[in-house]
Amino acid sequence: MPDEPADLSQQSIDRVVADALAAFAAAGTGAELKAARLAHSGEKSPLALANRAIGTLPGPERKDAGQRLGAARAGVQAALAAREAEIGAAELQQRLADERIDVTLPVELAPVGAPHPITALMELMEDVFVTMGWEIAEGPEAEGEWLNFDALNIGPDHPARGTTDTLFVAPVENHIVLRTHTSPVQIRTLLDRELPIYVVCPGKVYRADEFDATHVPVFHQIEGLCVDKGISLANLKGTLDHLARSMFGDDIETRMRPHYFPFTEPSAEVDLKCFVCHGESVGNPDRPCRTCKSQGWIEWGGCGVVNPRVLAACGIDTDVYSGFAFGMGIERTLMFRNNAADMRDMVEGDVRFSRSLKGMAR
Repeated sequence: MPDEPADLSQQSIDRVVADALAAFAAAGTGAELKAARLAHSGEKSPLALANRAIGTLPGPERKDAGQRLGAARAGVQAALAAREAEIGAAELQQRLADERIDVTLPVELAPVGAPHPITALMELMEDVFVTMGWEIAEGPEAEGEWLNFDALNIGPDHPARGTTDTLFVAPVENHIVLRTHTSPVQIRTLLDRELPIYVVCPGKVYRADEFDATHVPVFHQIEGLCVDKGISLANLKGTLDHLARSMFGDDIETRMRPHYFPFTEPSAEVDLKCFVCHGESVGNPDRPCRTCKSQGWIEWGGCGVVNPRVLAACGIDTDVYSGFAFGMGIERTLMFRNNAADMRDMVEGDVRFSRSLKGMAR
């Protein structure tokens, strides 16, 4: 059946206009007004359908209906625009009220900072040794190749002396390197100070390493050196146990695993009992531990009795004096102590990282 002709009488048009104005007035939000606009002024609204029906009227009636319908549509559009302005102004005022700032409230004029966790932890480790009567020794970061390698019994053919591991200061012929450990400070101490010697050497070191979650080319170490009469491996074990308890708590366990270092003999790696699984993941596939890889222990640093060749290179009588040395990474200690998962967070300068560990390193 054909569609019934639209009612284009003035009474019908007035009724459609009245419905539209009532819907606009009832809308209280921009979303409600949009729905009213689509219903009463959109392509499928009664006014739009009536406008399309004008073409079916005879000529004289078409002109009259067009004039009446045009005036009605103009009135609806004017009412819609006025209501849009009213709702827009009301919503703007509400947003301003919701987002207002009370400028009379007290504020912090400067952002709250925090000591960098590496600095704080390094100072804490220094304090552990200062309370035992040790001294702090420092040295240059650009170091002579002899002090960085030869004096430490690291021969010229050792792979660590290659440019793939060590950063040389140009030109290479000057034999100046960015120190790969703080051990050159120990050599300088042996050359400059009177015996006995009890020093720790904290500082920045450089390696040609990748920049990833567990490696950075610039990091920090703390190394210790004790040279005196009658020093043995037992003194080293007691010192490291005291440092471990100071860093990780009284219930921490350590072990010394045989290893090789050119500058100590005998040498050992220092391991910590896993503080996550406490060794319970070993041989237990039902309780795997990601921290220690289910081995029960985590490598912390290296240590050993000072090689007599090192003492002899510094003019020390090895028949009278002996000593021990140790070293561990500050970043590695921080990762164990504070569950810092990514070393890159320590060098990116984001104060939020320092704030998150504020008070934890000390």
